Amino acid sequence: MNLISMEGITKTFGQVVANKNIRFQVKTGEIHALLGENGAGKSTLVNMLSGIYTPDSGSIFINGKPVRLNSPRVAIDLGIGMIHQHFKLVDVMTARENILLGQKGTFFINTEKLTQKIAEFSARFQLDINLDKKVYDMSVGEKQTLEILKVLFRGARILILDEPTAVLTPQETRKLFRIMGKMKEEGCAVIFITHKMNEVLEVSDRITVLRKGETVKTVNTAETDTRELAELMVGHPVDLAIKRPDHPRGRVILQVDQLTVENEEQVEVLKKVSFDLAEGEILGVAGVAGSGQKELCEAIAGLQPIKEGTIIFKQESIVGLSPRQIITRGISMSFIPEDRLGMGLVASMDLVDNMILKDYQNQKGPLINRKPAVTKAKRIVEKLDISTPSVFHPIKELSGGNIQKVLVGRELESRPDLLITAYPVRGLDINVSYKIYELLNEEKKKGVAILYIGEDLDVLLELCDRILVLYSGRVNGILPAAKTTKEELGLLMTGGKGKLEEAEGA
Repeated sequence: MNLISMEGITKTFGQVVANKNIRFQVKTGEIHALLGENGAGKSTLVNMLSGIYTPDSGSIFINGKPVRLNSPRVAIDLGIGMIHQHFKLVDVMTARENILLGQKGTFFINTEKLTQKIAEFSARFQLDINLDKKVYDMSVGEKQTLEILKVLFRGARILILDEPTAVLTPQETRKLFRIMGKMKEEGCAVIFITHKMNEVLEVSDRITVLRKGETVKTVNTAETDTRELAELMVGHPVDLAIKRPDHPRGRVILQVDQLTVENEEQVEVLKKVSFDLAEGEILGVAGVAGSGQKELCEAIAGLQPIKEGTIIFKQESIVGLSPRQIITRGISMSFIPEDRLGMGLVASMDLVDNMILKDYQNQKGPLINRKPAVTKAKRIVEKLDISTPSVFHPIKELSGGNIQKVLVGRELESRPDLLITAYPVRGLDINVSYKIYELLNEEKKKGVAILYIGEDLDVLLELCDRILVLYSGRVNGILPAAKTTKEELGLLMTGGKGKLEEAEGA
């Protein structure tokens, strides 16, 4: 029996058709994956199911009955819960307080009885959580477990998970999949949105593929494979191999020794971090969210003050230099930050002006020659298939995936000696992601040293030469990618004992 049925769903935003005549059905006791490229309409579809948007036309049925989901509250009352990529939790409250937040009659409920009821839900769905723990003390996996417990406690029978494994370790992912399996046994429906094909094939029962806002096909997971799904998503065959070029390791270009960095609260977020990076090498950085990846990137790029330690680039110390000083000293360093609009690009400017921002200081005279920037912008649009009306269109009006492509393209065009990439394919579909992996390998073959911060362990293992694991601001291991497993990385990411590479690989 279909627990959810969406028929003829159409949604437009101005002249943009986000969903067109969508047909989507989910059965009781089923894990149903939703796949599609960036801009395929996945988020719009589930936002209508969770009451955030209202369809322009079409019908939605829950348990065979027509419903009008005109607000998130209506959706919650009908048993639909959505776990967003960015958790909706109050950091200073405990798990119990977050679960109770927004409950009707909270002030008149017997806390002891309510706690017992929460404990029963936890046991029933195998959701292990310390109810007295503050959210700010929780790991990403614990926060996600709390979110799931919160929506189930509110009566959700339909759970929408949007990119739920993006920042989880393999161990946390396994735990999430066990929870999803338990929900399936309980007769719940789980809608699972992700870009990770291997996870879709492992955990789902059926898969619906969207392309350009329309339903392409719904398939039984047991009857399909990664290659077919990728072809359904993009409309043509896709090469899914990440080839690691056999390129000789060149001279060491970057040396980081005993690097210690404090945040604004004077808490050490990097603690005596040491490693090196050579020309023609991709060094991956793995770690759960908040392990110091962001601060490491920013410290090397001159964006973060350093408490102790040294950073030597081409035998010259760059500690204490601003990004501009680093550039004027002839050090070529490109930095793709985690926050692409907050730090990487100016949202109100167009593609051309964002290109000019990168190298206007190299131009002579009082007037800026815009022609090279226009040429560069057009080349990037063509190379990365960026969807934009023109190179003079404001960045803020592009989709998230296209904004990321602009940023990656601009940084690669600057011909760097050292390229720092923080989550360059986050939120990008499989076709564009593999294009960026190819571009990084091209840079590697040119002798560029690449520091790659990523969250997909499969990609780190296939793309990188070595992988540095950060745990709580410390280096917990530096391993040769070709001789390492996901499980070993996951163990190191959660503080387990590992091995630190010595002389030859380091």
